[in-house]
Amino acid sequence: MAGNPRVGVLALQGDVREHAALLEGLGAEVVLVRRPEELGTVAGLVIPGGESSVIDKLSRLFGMQQPIRAAIGSGMPMLGTCAGLILLADTVLDGIDGQESFGGMDIDVRRNAFGRQTESFETDLDVPALGAPAVHATFIRAPVVERVGDGVEVLASLTDGTVVAVQQGSLLGTSFHPEVDGETRVHQRFLDLAETFARSRAATNA
Repeated sequence: MAGNPRVGVLALQGDVREHAALLEGLGAEVVLVRRPEELGTVAGLVIPGGESSVIDKLSRLFGMQQPIRAAIGSGMPMLGTCAGLILLADTVLDGIDGQESFGGMDIDVRRNAFGRQTESFETDLDVPALGAPAVHATFIRAPVVERVGDGVEVLASLTDGTVVAVQQGSLLGTSFHPEVDGETRVHQRFLDLAETFARSRAATNA
């Protein structure tokens, strides 16, 4: 249905239910994606927060790494929050031994940049692409973007200039957890991209 795209949430580990509930509240049909055949039914994928190294390992165990990389290459929209941002980065600066990412975004990301969970914090962010009011953002063991490639748009930064939200084409990434605070505009931006992708794919297959 127009305006009601079918999208997936990668359901290997992390805050899957929060993302699914928020997307359903926005009118999307949500598939919990654990296998390649499920990925093939959706027009976009959310990679949730959690443990990036665990999601990486499980994606390989479930045969999902290469299909996700192929979907990114095909232009499928992806939204990565916190650990999901790490997994969308071409370069992870301080991953554990053997850690890999899906890649796709020309960025360098540092894991746990703000320290342990006890250093988690909340703040209000000016995100011009999302309009007013400010986005209330929750950071939990959050990564930061330390390098941004030429094709990457910075959507939000902290007051000290630290980059915490980016977009490259159909890929979106945030260091914070919009699903925790019920902030819907990031997910709506993702759904708009997914709807466009679904229409383009349908036209191509017609």
